Amino acid sequence: MSVLSFRLLATTIFVTFSLFFILSFFFTSQSNASNLGLNSGSHGLRTTRRNVLALKSDPLKSRLEQIRKQANDHGSLALAYAHHARRLKLDNTKLVRNFSDLSRNYNDLLNKPSYRALFNPDAPSIDESMLRQFEKEVKERIKATRQAIAEAKESFDNQLKIQKLKDTIFALNEQLMKEKREGAFASLIAAKSIPKSLHCLAMRLMEELIAHPEKYSDEGKEIPPEIEDPNLYHYAIFSDNVIAASVVVNSLVKNANEPWKHVIHLVTDKLNLAAMQVMFKFKDYNGAHIEVKAVEDYKFLNSSYVPVLRQLESSKLQQFYFENKLENATKDATNMKFRNPKYLSILNHLRFYLPEMYPKLNRILFLDDDIVVQKDLTGLWEVDMDGKVNGAVETCFGSFHRYAQYMNFSHPLIKEKFNPKACAWAYGMNFFDLDAWRREKCTEEYHYWQNLNENRSLWKLGTLPPGLITFYSTTKPLDKSWHVLGLGYNPSISVDEIRNAAVVHFNGNMKPWLDIAISQFRPLWTNYVDHDSEFVQACNFGL
Repeated sequence: MSVLSFRLLATTIFVTFSLFFILSFFFTSQSNASNLGLNSGSHGLRTTRRNVLALKSDPLKSRLEQIRKQANDHGSLALAYAHHARRLKLDNTKLVRNFSDLSRNYNDLLNKPSYRALFNPDAPSIDESMLRQFEKEVKERIKATRQAIAEAKESFDNQLKIQKLKDTIFALNEQLMKEKREGAFASLIAAKSIPKSLHCLAMRLMEELIAHPEKYSDEGKEIPPEIEDPNLYHYAIFSDNVIAASVVVNSLVKNANEPWKHVIHLVTDKLNLAAMQVMFKFKDYNGAHIEVKAVEDYKFLNSSYVPVLRQLESSKLQQFYFENKLENATKDATNMKFRNPKYLSILNHLRFYLPEMYPKLNRILFLDDDIVVQKDLTGLWEVDMDGKVNGAVETCFGSFHRYAQYMNFSHPLIKEKFNPKACAWAYGMNFFDLDAWRREKCTEEYHYWQNLNENRSLWKLGTLPPGLITFYSTTKPLDKSWHVLGLGYNPSISVDEIRNAAVVHFNGNMKPWLDIAISQFRPLWTNYVDHDSEFVQACNFGL
């Protein structure tokens, strides 16, 4: 019974599995038949997608893009070298033209009609033979570009070195000019300063006057007739420096053949009047006559009559003179020397009023306080002035010290009236014919031009430019041996020239009474210092 049941169960299972496989096969065949149309419709889309993917992964396409990138990069490199060559000022060289042509060749190659098909995005495929030809031409140009760069490297390196040297030289020159301006400014400060010994001398002389006023007072005394005698030799010295004025007087008197015939008119300011009176009265000057006065004693010298006094009251002008900030004072290096406050002193402008200060005189010799007299000067009174007003030594040589250097010839009035090549002359030792001065009305001429120059548009500052203008056609050139200049700035003046000079002039910043004086010239000045004076000894001049 059990065996029969087992057989029946096995037969049932076999029949069931057989029926299942038959039904599965039947339904699968029906499903394939019904999906046949759908598969046919999507076949085209799958084919297009495969083609696009194949195109994107096409090695020829990647190769073309790489070649084109190399061509663009080397074209840009050649163009950069061409621009760099132009910047280095190589425009006329073959090098610049080569790089420009190479850069242009790359653009021409990429735009060549035969190669346009390679860059067509709608092309189904890339022509490999055409690609090879394109690659060959690109490599030839790349080779030519690299060869040109290699050949140009030395030239570019040299030009870069030259440019760097130029930049370095320019920077050093700027630094040098800055140092020169600062040095000139420091020298100007040194020139402005008053040494302690000079200040000491003025104080001790003042102390002497206070202690013994009766010895030096001129009150109640008549003016000696020699002071106004036109037959004697008259000199004018305007100074506020006691020791400098004494050296001028000492050297003048010691070298005079007949000192008792010489009259020296010394004018100072009220501050230094007492010191000057003591200095020139406590000793005898071999019979020479010395008059000491203050500028305030000349009542006609006021701002209503003297243009420069009115102009000197201007706050802007005073700021110009006293502007000592380094960054401002060194801006105008050319005219820095005019920033000396000495130009604010009326003493510096008295030379334009000699006929009015000394109305009874016919001739007078003007001397600066930084000169030394080495010979008798009476020979100047024998010079034929040819009707001229001012006898002076000319300073021009070549193109230097001409009128163009002292005046603004861009101004129409200056350009119209004066010759820019006219020879300049020097102040410091000037022989004036006062009768001719009055006849030519030189003071009125000076006033006319000084009023026009209130804004400093005709000339900068100082007294030489207005002097050149005032005595433009009335100056008599003197022999150069009468007046040798430059001992205050030029150490190369020859010994023979100095030895033969009647007057040597320490014009410049290196005055002989300052520590910055030129050492080889200083003894010419110190020889005439009153070393035996108790006042000089007490102030330790160290000369």
